[in-house]
Amino acid sequence: MSGTMTVSFPDSDAGLLAWSANFLELITATPTAFGLVAGDATSYQIVHDSYASALAACDPAQRNKAATVAKNQARTDLKAKATLLANKVYSTSTVSDSQKVELGIPPRATPTSVPVPASAPVLAVLMVMAWTARIRLSAAGGVSRGKLPGTAGASIFSYVGATPPSDIASWKFEGSCGRVTKIDVNFDNSLEPGTKVWLTAFWFNGRKQSGPACAPVGVNLPGGGVSMAA
Repeated sequence: MSGTMTVSFPDSDAGLLAWSANFLELITATPTAFGLVAGDATSYQIVHDSYASALAACDPAQRNKAATVAKNQARTDLKAKATLLANKVYSTSTVSDSQKVELGIPPRATPTSVPVPASAPVLAVLMVMAWTARIRLSAAGGVSRGKLPGTAGASIFSYVGATPPSDIASWKFEGSCGRVTKIDVNFDNSLEPGTKVWLTAFWFNGRKQSGPACAPVGVNLPGGGVSMAA
């Protein structure tokens, strides 16, 4: 598998040294088993030894600023080299997850597929006031007033006319939203009172893949500031 993987190193200096010693021992004994070559182990030995020496020079009894700077640089160099080799290991398909655990590098997490929404929302008209329809969306069955699990939100569409079209392309897109408990859809205030309008919606996931649209719900706009509950 290609790509760059970030390695989680121990936080402490002593912990990093112990981690590095184990990593070095394994790749030196059988480099090809991990997708490496002998030269990789040799070059890693150099940065490991440099870090071990720099860390030893930072013993509390003899620590000084220069020694600390040198240790920190050696630590950075070791991490960079270890990350480079770890990504060579990750890119070798024959290296098992158990081998990666032995080396102290975590197996890559398997990406979780995002399902396309399988059901349509339930659309309820809460109120119609003048040229505005207030709606609520809920999961199938109307049990939950929130989004369908696994979805990011919903896209809302409207249509003005006596009969709603079957092709969603003929509808007006009103927008997408993540909050679905109370949505106001505003129509043109030049529409005559009593005009028939329709509303529909579908869920979409985090990859913007949409599910089926719900059955159109029709209402008549009262217009002129009159309101009525749906």
